[in-house]
Amino acid sequence: MNKIRKVLIANRGEIALRILRACKELGIKTVAVYSTADRDLKHVRLSDEAVCIGPHPSKDSYLNTPALIAAAEITHTDAIHPGYGFLSENADFAQRVEESGFIFIGPHADNIRIMGDKVAAIKAMKKFSVPCVPGSNGGLTEDAAQNTKLARDIGFPIIIKASGGGGGRGMRVVEKETDLLNSIELTKTEALNFFGNGEVYMEKFLITPRHVEIQILADEHGNAVHLSERDCSMQRRHQKVVEEAPAPGITPELRQKIGSACTDACKAINYHGAGTFEFLFENDEFYFIEMNTRIQVEHPVTEMITGIDIVREQIRIADGQTLSFTQNDVKIKGHAIECRINAEDPNNFMPSPGKITQYHVAGGLGVRVDSHIYNGYTVPPHYDSMIGKLITFADTRLGAIIKMQNALDEMVIDGIKTNISLQRRIMDDKIFQKGGMNIHYLEKMLGVH
Repeated sequence: MNKIRKVLIANRGEIALRILRACKELGIKTVAVYSTADRDLKHVRLSDEAVCIGPHPSKDSYLNTPALIAAAEITHTDAIHPGYGFLSENADFAQRVEESGFIFIGPHADNIRIMGDKVAAIKAMKKFSVPCVPGSNGGLTEDAAQNTKLARDIGFPIIIKASGGGGGRGMRVVEKETDLLNSIELTKTEALNFFGNGEVYMEKFLITPRHVEIQILADEHGNAVHLSERDCSMQRRHQKVVEEAPAPGITPELRQKIGSACTDACKAINYHGAGTFEFLFENDEFYFIEMNTRIQVEHPVTEMITGIDIVREQIRIADGQTLSFTQNDVKIKGHAIECRINAEDPNNFMPSPGKITQYHVAGGLGVRVDSHIYNGYTVPPHYDSMIGKLITFADTRLGAIIKMQNALDEMVIDGIKTNISLQRRIMDDKIFQKGGMNIHYLEKMLGVH
């Protein structure tokens, strides 16, 4: 490495440990930051240095920009890796990091601002021929008659979305015209309360789409590559539960077409770092919905089928280096599936924090576990319930499912409730085994209406 000799990891849990491992392999020193609830995290114990940045509320620790910058200053850090969640897609944070003299391991603040605002992102993607869902082409005005005409032109059902939304919030489906204006106002209020931005826009609501996303990497020297696609259609309340790569039924020709559109867009906006273009996929057509300007939770399935370490490339790109491979070097091999392991009741999905009294990790050829938990670790009640990811890889999709069934049977986490039994139920489902489910399938399978 040239400029980066020490990285501050501005996150927690499994992604913090994942970043630490990549840094170690590159010979980079690490600084862990932690809240008072997280002093026993695995990466805190393994890092070269560790700094407590505040009490357990996220706003006082992991979302506390001054505390993070101060930790970087006192440890003489070169770069800050934000992971996912928290401040990873906060343009103001990225700008503050750079203005403070540190390298932000991610895209420039301007790119985050453009792609983080869904209206701006859609406008940008249309310029580069990335297919988008028919919609309002911008934020809705206060003109009720104009909004009604827009909805009629698009055709019901439509969906109202918050420009700065995410995590399943700030979205409302409208089936008929009589509900339109009230739904717009309700979504605006929700958007303002949750995201501090009341702008909303309108799109055609696709009835049975799949959620398919394209992973890209781009450096500051004008190189951009796509690493195939992932299918993330198994969702509950817009939260991903199972992910896989490649997506069933995507032809090499279609993959190349949409992947090239994404990389062309990255080059045009001078994007660098890791990123994910998220699409709804219906009737063999892709429709862009948003871009995530960070590492994704589900990045391991892409790593498994390509053999490319995405986090390592993130760090190298931030260091000013060129990508270590070209598009022609990207070869897809086999199939990978990821099950998110959450500390929650598998029946009512309520969080289940507490002490882990017994932990046995699954293993064997083609089995990967990304997790920060261990025997005796106490899962705190303050953060997201995901405690790990179980990934399997095989030559075929069915082979990866069989490996996952065995791995789920083998995995033991006692002392708390987990969703392992739910994941086993999904793997056993005959329709899931056929592949190509839409984003509503899991809730239908669970009897959620």
